[in-house]
Order: sequence, then structure tokens, then C-alpha cells
Amino acid sequence: MGPSSFHHLSGCRQGSCPSRRARRCLLKDCERYFTPAYPQARYCHEVCRRAAERWRRVKASRRYRACPAGREQRREQNRQYRQRRRANSTLAEIERKSREGKRPACGSENFAERICDRPGCYVLFPVRHEHSSQRFCSLACRLALRRVVDREARYRQRRRRWRRQRLSRRSRSPDTS
Repeated sequence: MGPSSFHHLSGCRQGSCPSRRARRCLLKDCERYFTPAYPQARYCHEVCRRAAERWRRVKASRRYRACPAGREQRREQNRQYRQRRRANSTLAEIERKSREGKRPACGSENFAERICDRPGCYVLFPVRHEHSSQRFCSLACRLALRRVVDREARYRQRRRRWRRQRLSRRSRSPDTS
């Protein structure tokens, strides 16, 4: 096939420009439509990418704090903080009066809290047990991530198909009869 009749208007020749349709930003509370710079772009702008990185760090830190090593490290940090406070004699009286940082005893609720798996969503939701498969705070968050995961799976499938076709064309020997 030859070049398109209108290649001078679109800036690319036929077959060389990937179709870039507008898609939604994955970050919660942004959700703007944008034209992706590369096929697997999830976020509309650098600001959204940084916000998603910050969310991933918060989620990872919560996950680490939930494991035994993380709880022990946090206990040690609190111990050091209390020692520093005691060393300062003027603050020693204040510490005795108000127990800053002491959490109230939790009630009889038998559930754990999780943070939503959608980037940028800091909503905590209760789950009945720690092995629960619930990952999202709402249907909207679940569908937003599902949309992205499905699109990326289709893209990977197309790439595999293109690679197979290219290899099959390359492996055929030319007909010299």
C-alpha cells in the first residue's frame, strides 16, 4: 500500500502512526481525558505520575508497618522518641500530664482496614479478615483499574501477535523457482 493521500496533514505516513485515542487518567480525582504519549501511559501529566508514586509509597509503607518487622521498627522509633522527650526535662512534666501518641483502646470490632488499590485513592475500608480478596473501596475504583488492565492486556496480546507474524515472515525462505 502506498502512502495516504492526506499524509501531509496528519504528519505521518500510512501505517507508521499508531492510533492514539484519548483515554482517562487513572489517578483518582483527576480522571481527565488525555492523548497518551506512549501506548501504556496511565496518567495525563507529570503531576499525576508523581501523585501516583507518592500513593504507592504510602501503600508500601502501610504494608510494611503491618508485618512483624515493620511493627518492631515502629516500636523502636517510638521508644527512641520517648527517650528523647524524657531527656528534655522541661517536656517531662507535659509528657506525664498528656500521653501524646497513645491510641485509645480499640473496641470489639473484628476487622482490619485496607487502603484502596486504585492509585491516588487513600480511602480506608474495613475487611472482615486479613485474607479477604476485597481490594477496592468502591465499584468506580474497581472499574477504573479494570479498564486500564484490560487495555494493557489487549496491547500485550497485539504485540505478541505482531512478533509472531514478523518471525514467521522472517523464517520463510524466499521462493526461487
